[in-house]
Amino acid sequence: MGFVSCQVDEANPDEVVSQEVINQVYRLGFNPDGIVKVEEGYRVERDIILTEELLNSTPTDHRVPNMEQYRTTNLVNAGTGRVIKVYASTTSFSPGMIAGLDEAIARYNAQNLLLTFQRITTSTGANITLQRLSRRDELRGVLGSAGFPTNGNPYKTIKMSGVLESSYGLSTGGIATIIGHEMGHCIGFRHTDYFDRSISCGGSADNEGASTVGAVHIPGTPTGATLSAKSWMLACTDGSDRPFNNDDKTALDFLY
Repeated sequence: MGFVSCQVDEANPDEVVSQEVINQVYRLGFNPDGIVKVEEGYRVERDIILTEELLNSTPTDHRVPNMEQYRTTNLVNAGTGRVIKVYASTTSFSPGMIAGLDEAIARYNAQNLLLTFQRITTSTGANITLQRLSRRDELRGVLGSAGFPTNGNPYKTIKMSGVLESSYGLSTGGIATIIGHEMGHCIGFRHTDYFDRSISCGGSADNEGASTVGAVHIPGTPTGATLSAKSWMLACTDGSDRPFNNDDKTALDFLY
């Protein structure tokens, strides 16, 4: 997830991504424009992490364009009920960031899903760990990143900017929206406007694509996506507070 505009650190050019990897990303149905090599694998579409495991998986087309809510084919196995434990170091993140995490967790838990979230104070046993983005990514305007579930488990790492308050002046609600967005990826949600990122990001039409992880329409959600609906899974944000709208709640309830 990123703001519509960002700063770029020209002093440290990105590691060149091989054409082979770009071809893999394209084969999976993702847009390789702006791909960046990161520790976990490759970051595409500003906030989605593609691991080596995912890059080497077999694509299956699940494109359903111009619908409102999307999930991946990879979901968390909730069983009859499952607690997802989330850890964030209070030495890496400010009290304001921790408050935003707590609010994001509260928003999910208020939906009475089979999945519930719990913030824990030690990394031991954590299912999802929040880590600080690199300083360079923070300068580039990246707000957060995460990946998709594997083997029935949530993606294990969310990387977050530590300057959401100091550089952008975000409120607790704005921070909660961004953290909640990345949590959404961890449990299998695609961007609401994946088929046209310009809806929330501006600029020309830009389809993220769909394939191995899928972009499967969630029944009960309307066709089309609008900025005014303020879904928490829109690709870009202006930093405002976006709690779950009615369609978001329908999508969450359908999956979990």
